[in-house]
Amino acid sequence: MTIKITDTTMRDGHQSLLATRMRTEDMLPISPEMDDAGFHSVEVWGGATFDTALRFLREDPWERLRELKKRFKKTPLQMLLRGQNVVGYRHYADDVVEKFCQLAVKNGMDIFRIFDAVNDLRNLETAIKAVKKAGGHAQGTVCYTISPVHTPDMYAKQAKQLVDMGSDSICLKDMAGLLHPYDAFTIVKSIKEVVNIPVQLHCHCTSGMAEMSYVKAVEAGLDVIDCALSTLSQGTSQPPTESLVATFEGTEHDPKLDLEQLAHLADYFGEVRKKYAAFEGNVRVDAGVLLHQVPGGMISNLVSQLREMGAADRIKEVLDEIPRVRADLGYPPLVTPTSQIVGSQAVLNVVRGERYKQVSKETRAVVLGQYGQTPAPISEAVRKKIASDAEPITGRPADQIKPELEKAKAEIGPLAHSEEDVLSYVLFPPVAREFFEWREAGDGLEPEVVAAIAAALSQDHRHAAPAHDGAALRDSGSPWKMAGRRRLMRR
Repeated sequence: MTIKITDTTMRDGHQSLLATRMRTEDMLPISPEMDDAGFHSVEVWGGATFDTALRFLREDPWERLRELKKRFKKTPLQMLLRGQNVVGYRHYADDVVEKFCQLAVKNGMDIFRIFDAVNDLRNLETAIKAVKKAGGHAQGTVCYTISPVHTPDMYAKQAKQLVDMGSDSICLKDMAGLLHPYDAFTIVKSIKEVVNIPVQLHCHCTSGMAEMSYVKAVEAGLDVIDCALSTLSQGTSQPPTESLVATFEGTEHDPKLDLEQLAHLADYFGEVRKKYAAFEGNVRVDAGVLLHQVPGGMISNLVSQLREMGAADRIKEVLDEIPRVRADLGYPPLVTPTSQIVGSQAVLNVVRGERYKQVSKETRAVVLGQYGQTPAPISEAVRKKIASDAEPITGRPADQIKPELEKAKAEIGPLAHSEEDVLSYVLFPPVAREFFEWREAGDGLEPEVVAAIAAALSQDHRHAAPAHDGAALRDSGSPWKMAGRRRLMRR
């Protein structure tokens, strides 16, 4: 059976390696050639790209989607949707999820990879129904992790449930690069035995095992793999497309993609990558993830947190504490937002000198079931210590949330020019408002000119630009701050 390939270069590739900073202007020129390459789909939207476009790039993410759709005439566009969290960091009301899916399809999205951070499938119900109603492809997703409760049978059971919920395909999402090759074979085989729809595998190269896991999964009957073009692959990104194409060339799984054409595409992104050198992360293999199960990007955030608290030398203690916190909280997979919740609580436990002496509101929310049902029960001792004064939620968390769209529409008023703007505001209120105000004010310069000036200025500060949030770039050469200064100078 021919293996199909989803290209992740324009979403997870640069999210993993370049702090999600690739601009739309660097995606559009190569898009027609990407469209001709023969990919199963191209992942271009969702995940952190929505937030980053508004917050750091001063771009409208909806406009990016529309422009890409104009250029991808044959290849389906794909996005990562965080279930009831949409593309944000909390649960939103059903009316928000439904409207987002409707407008995403209207603006050009085809395939929605829908996941939940704790694998509570109730948190996918609304999104799957909304995508199907809008005419999109709903890919039900199970997040892979390792724990006493995560077994091949459990993954197969959840995959079957996702089929029953209306999923058009299934994805096993290994966001931390933990999947062992022979486990990949066993799990994919178990899933294929109980579902009759395509199964896809998404791995990161963090531990150095992803390529081997892909080969074994394909042998077990996998239908689609996620890859990134070589110049934005490996490290914490996906395996290189060209290498996997060559691996299966001449076999029954041959994807029949042109290696010379892929090399040309990779060369393009190799040049683009140079523009974002200030945001480069650590791209080496980190076998330590096999011990502490902490994704590479999460480690850099932990180091930053500890440095701000004057405790940078305690990173090993935090890495040792994370598995304990994860066990206390019911073994959630370490993916947004649970990775941040577990990591931050581990930092607090270490720095404060007593476990759960100080508790984040997010940790308390997990304990109270506000993110959903965790894979294993919450530690009773921890629950009593930090949330004995409240009754946990046992139903679907979103059932507790009142509709949000009309209230948001009234709050943002005429700054919102469209339904898409209202949704951007619901998802990221302060960030979207600032973007709308910048857009409304204008400064007489074309956006491309402002961006070019900002990029030029940022080069003078590239050594000071942190890879995790780009604060130095925002302080020095951000186009929206420059626009504000120009307006003040004209007064």
